[in-house]
Amino acid sequence: MGFREFIGNAVTITHLRESVRAGRFPHSLILAGPRGAGKYTLALMLAKAVNCLNPTESGGLPDFCDACSNCTRIGLAANLEERVAEAVAARDDLRETDKRETRILIQTHPDVLIVPPDPPQLLIKLGQVRQAIHAAYYRPPTEARRAFTIFTTSAFMKEAANSLLKLLEEPPDHTSLILLTENPQELLPTIRSRAVIHRLGALPTADLETLLAQRRPELKPQQRALAARLAEGAVGRALDIDLGAYLASRQDAQMILRTALDSSAATGGSDYSQLFRTTDGYRGGADGQEKTINLLRALGSVIEDLLLIVAGTPQLIRNVDLTAELERLVRDSALTVEWIDGAARALVQVEQGMRRNLLRSLSLDAMAVALSRS
Repeated sequence: MGFREFIGNAVTITHLRESVRAGRFPHSLILAGPRGAGKYTLALMLAKAVNCLNPTESGGLPDFCDACSNCTRIGLAANLEERVAEAVAARDDLRETDKRETRILIQTHPDVLIVPPDPPQLLIKLGQVRQAIHAAYYRPPTEARRAFTIFTTSAFMKEAANSLLKLLEEPPDHTSLILLTENPQELLPTIRSRAVIHRLGALPTADLETLLAQRRPELKPQQRALAARLAEGAVGRALDIDLGAYLASRQDAQMILRTALDSSAATGGSDYSQLFRTTDGYRGGADGQEKTINLLRALGSVIEDLLLIVAGTPQLIRNVDLTAELERLVRDSALTVEWIDGAARALVQVEQGMRRNLLRSLSLDAMAVALSRS
């Protein structure tokens, strides 16, 4: 595998490879783009390209062999979810006093440190940044030409973000920091000003459908069309999407919206029994957290589609198989932009509540009831 395997964003990839060739790889780099655009994959590729023991060329630019010890060990971190699950399981086996002080870090190569959001709040925490600072200043690379620290999200706790500034202001010559983000505006302006920003753009829907036909032939044309729209131009999301899981989450999302809209008619005796039965399955545990995240994403997708229909641009909606139903919902409920804006704000409040460990089922119930009264 080399840079030729990376699909799309050829201009951005070329610029980054040119910096590798010139030996001027930035100390601080922000890779911005939608979820599934390949930011993490690209970050690992860059770490391999800089540190490959048997570097090659493709298209006249530096590439990596993907076979030497450096490439192989860096590549072991490619399945981030699996590595994080292993780290979380190891932390759960510790004594309570040690568990509270232990932060999740991934390191399959001694000179490449990966910092994912720390469960359950899914934020980059102060302890993680402190360990990254210690590694940068006091552990020079031993087996690589250049050390890398990769932050896989821009969701930092306030203290962690402020602490990171110290590293960005005086970065060691032998270390590069790569921050991955869907939205650079989530980062402090002082962080953005100290880093080079490269953006990964979305691929056209038609290109994604063609790619899905090649890589996932088991999908029917309608399924490919839906998957391509839901991916929002991100190759990784298109290839990895579990349509079955998404459709299950979307069904619950539709039920929450229908409950809110049916009750908003103010007929008197609102019946929330079906809502309570559904949201009861989102109570606790790691499975419940992942299930809730999938539900919120599906709900956000449907809410955005409702807004597009109200705005008179139904051709842009993502849930193309629901076009008729969503148009009928807008028409029968006389939906307004104000109501949809309130629904989007309520969705954000549920997401924030998850970070504070609020009971998920109650948060979802409260959201539906609040929307029914708006």
